[in-house]
Amino acid sequence: MDGFADPIALFRQWLAEARAAPAVKEPTAMTLATADPVEGPDARIVLLKACDADGFVFYTNLESPKAEQLAAHPRAALCFWWEPLARQVRLRGFVERVSDADADAYFATRPRLSQLGAWASEQSRPLPNRRRLLERVARYGIRFGIGAVPRPPNWGGYRLVPHRIEFWRRRPWRLHERVVYERAEEGWTATSLYP
Repeated sequence: MDGFADPIALFRQWLAEARAAPAVKEPTAMTLATADPVEGPDARIVLLKACDADGFVFYTNLESPKAEQLAAHPRAALCFWWEPLARQVRLRGFVERVSDADADAYFATRPRLSQLGAWASEQSRPLPNRRRLLERVARYGIRFGIGAVPRPPNWGGYRLVPHRIEFWRRRPWRLHERVVYERAEEGWTATSLYP
């Protein structure tokens, strides 16, 4: 971890190494932790779709519990765990919606059945049976025919803008390596932590 003043550059290097490792089956999988104002912390796995100096982007149904939680409390945490590489990255920050143009551009790259699934799914709501979901997918398939599938109005993206990023690497005898980066006005500061 030495030699990196920019934690985003370090993260991108680690992500590239995770993508190149055959044993890492889903390198972009990350735990997203949000807070429900009544029930408290909530976490689930989502997929990272973009990462740059502006933040870490994921997409979802905008009527989902996670979207409702982010509307009420626009802060979140992310955690990546690449077990075969013995590495973890934890992030905390503010969350903002991505632009409609960015959401449209990403949605257009999704496989057609994933696009239809976004229209068909009433995410996290009770589903009487699997047949109901498949019927809804078929209905939207007929609706859009062979043409382009537009982004549903209730589907979009979020960007976590980190103010804290911690890198953890397993070392022998539990003497793990930990470095935390914190954003300040003048840029990022790095501090090594005891394991």
